[in-house]
Amino acid sequence: MQDVKSLTDAGDFGTFGRYEEVSLAQMAPAMKEAYEYTVQLRGIVPGPHKIWLANAALSRTIVPVGAYYQKQSTLTKAEIEIVTVLTNARWHSAYGTYEHEKIAEKLGRIPAETTERLIAGLPAEFSDERQEVVYELVSVLVQPRIVPVGLCKRAKKALGDAGIIEAAVLIGWFTMVCMTLNVYGVPANATGLDQ
Repeated sequence: MQDVKSLTDAGDFGTFGRYEEVSLAQMAPAMKEAYEYTVQLRGIVPGPHKIWLANAALSRTIVPVGAYYQKQSTLTKAEIEIVTVLTNARWHSAYGTYEHEKIAEKLGRIPAETTERLIAGLPAEFSDERQEVVYELVSVLVQPRIVPVGLCKRAKKALGDAGIIEAAVLIGWFTMVCMTLNVYGVPANATGLDQ
């Protein structure tokens, strides 16, 4: 087994985990357009978006979904963080888990102790009915387990079909985020190029 030093010497690591970013000045036109599109919708080019630029056409289809959750979602910011933290933890995404633990704490969306419990896979409780239902539903889906009829009914009452669909799709979206970050071995404290 190679040690980290020999892997680094062999050039197996890039600027963002194993991914070798392209500077803005060196981007091909399609990649630069995808970069500018991401900035337009998100204001920044965060984490996995840096990697998705390598496939500019696909990046342009992915970015609007993430932007939807930032601006239009029927889920609250706290509910989005519950889904995000559980999904990142499920897929052992070091970067995603680290970033969203900081986001949840910084923005006060959910208590730090609760976020820690979500990451560790320990039981958590929420006094807010919607947050509790989101937690239960997403916990079942990321394990994976079958969603019981009673839980589905409680979720429909609390979130409506739109909220259920948003939670399910967000799990899928963040699974895609995690797979991208994991294949490139992006560590928890990665920063990448300053662009």
